[in-house]
Amino acid sequence: AFHCAPSFRSCALLFAPVRPSFAGSFLGGFAMLAYEEGGGLGYPPLGGPGMDEELARLEIIRQGFRINWMNMRDASTGQILWEHHDWDCNSLEVEAQVPREILRCRQVSREINFSSQEKMSSLRLVQTIMFNGQHLEEWNFAFGFVIPNSTNTWQQTIEAAEEEEMIPAELLSGNTVIDTTFYDGDAIIASQKIRLWYV
Repeated sequence: AFHCAPSFRSCALLFAPVRPSFAGSFLGGFAMLAYEEGGGLGYPPLGGPGMDEELARLEIIRQGFRINWMNMRDASTGQILWEHHDWDCNSLEVEAQVPREILRCRQVSREINFSSQEKMSSLRLVQTIMFNGQHLEEWNFAFGFVIPNSTNTWQQTIEAAEEEEMIPAELLSGNTVIDTTFYDGDAIIASQKIRLWYV
């Protein structure tokens, strides 16, 4: 499990910490982002000669990768504040309702449980936060080698910024979209957008 302790300012609790700079973003920078293809997730085509075998390998990895569940806890008490099972991996955008009280935690522990039928040599997660359409900040998380036919729990610890630096929940709610992309090396494995509502 990968463990990190960056800080957030009040947005990034679902998939990663956010330090809004209004010049960047959080949870999944999509420079070569997924595009819609037949109503589901699509991926940018790879070009060049001799790519058929590589494309086939990547497609097998994508088909065998899925998010099973995710939760967030108050790191100081271990209390689960938000969790979601049966994650919809096929939609381009999903919505998540997160309790406002999570923004008062000094540290939040996040767990992502995922399964992979195929080996991955360098699994990583890029997360980008969009607030009112503005790119705030981007964060990168590295998991590394993934054993084939395995189920794994990936944990990060997120530290809160000072209270006076936090963006109010009323402004964040419904206006924050988290772009999330999982990579194996430089190849996109899965991409999704999550719109946050603080309730």
